[in-house]
Amino acid sequence: MNLRIGSRGSQLALWQANHIAALLRDQGHSVEIEIIKTTGDRLQSITFAQVAEQSGTTKGLFTKEIEDALAAGKVDLAVHSLKDLPTELPEGFELAATPRRADPRDVFVSIKYENLASLSPGARIGTSSQRRRAQLKALRPDLEAIEFRGNVDTRLRKLEEYQVDAILLAAAGLDRLERTDWIRQRLEPDQFCPAAGQGALGIETRLGDTATIEALSFLNDADTHYAIIAERACLSDLGGGCQVPIGVHCRFPDAAHVEIFGVVADPATGTAIRIHERELRDGTDPHSLGLLAAKRLMQSGAAKRIGIGG
Repeated sequence: MNLRIGSRGSQLALWQANHIAALLRDQGHSVEIEIIKTTGDRLQSITFAQVAEQSGTTKGLFTKEIEDALAAGKVDLAVHSLKDLPTELPEGFELAATPRRADPRDVFVSIKYENLASLSPGARIGTSSQRRRAQLKALRPDLEAIEFRGNVDTRLRKLEEYQVDAILLAAAGLDRLERTDWIRQRLEPDQFCPAAGQGALGIETRLGDTATIEALSFLNDADTHYAIIAERACLSDLGGGCQVPIGVHCRFPDAAHVEIFGVVADPATGTAIRIHERELRDGTDPHSLGLLAAKRLMQSGAAKRIGIGG
């Protein structure tokens, strides 16, 4: 079968597309990759907050143009960082496969400092994520968060130029690109909760494209699929997207149990509401687990104190 993959043109996006392409070729398919420039790629000079102010939303920032190509039949599938995909896909598309997840954690990256705790008061730390900025404020209110956009290479170059003392990034991207030299600390979800879907890839197709979906079925990983259903259910119920300061992470601490972490935090004040739920995996529906996490966050004061969920 001939399959055309739609991908952004960044180094990480192309790594992801080529990774999936190689797996598909191993199954006997011929694969082409089409590079598509998204709105998020064109607006690198302004912050996500400014994008939201101009357009009213950041949903689809890195996906709309690729979905347009899918709808037009120019490509057959799209490989996304799952955290970039809205929790509700536009009509006419479906999430066809979720391959095995990479490390979902955030990482502290620095040339000079060994961990987040070792930073001096007033140190500058780069991040473009409201979620990371908010949790940083909760843990280290004495640090200065600096708006940091650009691809992985750009951010690492800025760090090397000492524009900041450290940066916060997703572990998965650095691991995939083998740019791990300056990773000093992998931050655990009970203290620094990842974004929903972080570390996972989402393969999107046209709704009902049976032949393509069947060709992709071997890529599905059951544990990853379970976890991202729970995480995206929680995020959706709270009314959040990829730039809202909500973290949610589901994992399996052992064969019998599943646990979910959640945080809602305010990047201006550092106010943070955190929850942790642990259940027996057998009999626990992932969507219901995600809704339970959202409910616990709301009951703990997320809506009243931070304004999430209405």
